[in-house]
Amino acid sequence: MNRKLLIFDFDGTLADTLPVFLQVFDEAADKYGFKRFDPSRRQALRDLDARQLMAIHEVPLWKLPAIANFMRASMGRNTDGIRLFAGMDQALRALKAQGVQLTIVSSNSRSNVLTILGPETSALFSQFECGASLFGKLPKIRKVLAATGVAREHVMLIGDEIRDARVSAEAGIAFGAVAWGFNNVDVLLAEQPQRVFRQVADLIEAPAASTTV
Repeated sequence: MNRKLLIFDFDGTLADTLPVFLQVFDEAADKYGFKRFDPSRRQALRDLDARQLMAIHEVPLWKLPAIANFMRASMGRNTDGIRLFAGMDQALRALKAQGVQLTIVSSNSRSNVLTILGPETSALFSQFECGASLFGKLPKIRKVLAATGVAREHVMLIGDEIRDARVSAEAGIAFGAVAWGFNNVDVLLAEQPQRVFRQVADLIEAPAASTTV
């Protein structure tokens, strides 16, 4: 196996948080004075990175920490409506059975992640680095690498956004793009991922994969 460690993003990768995210995004927009999400532009917005999305919605950068905290807390009150993507639990169990080390790096809060995963699925992961700022995943990834001691060539970050692809490159690790998350898969392909997962069942092949399909 050439992937001994998988670092998973959470929102849009493991869990279908988008409907609740859009709800709390609009709540934050009303509270902090930026534009609500425009449902009519949903598909077009999926081609943009996080900075472009913030610019379009006129999100005040200096308020980002407060906005992020508000949205995490609001999402925490709505976790009953969030589920893992179909087949995800089985895929994670299969990876664990193959001897792959599973970790999570997320902008969401640790409590939200653990609640949505549930105790049995949470136990499959050896490390949780949560509460990252919008562009603050790199220090979290470095903490995972330091704690696990796994060489970078044996690590893959699996995510659904352009920022996941770019932080993987910064960290010097492979990126695996999922086709069911926020950003359109064609946009993620432009970031040259080492692997593309078209469906959840494809994740089971992640440790042995090294080329884009």
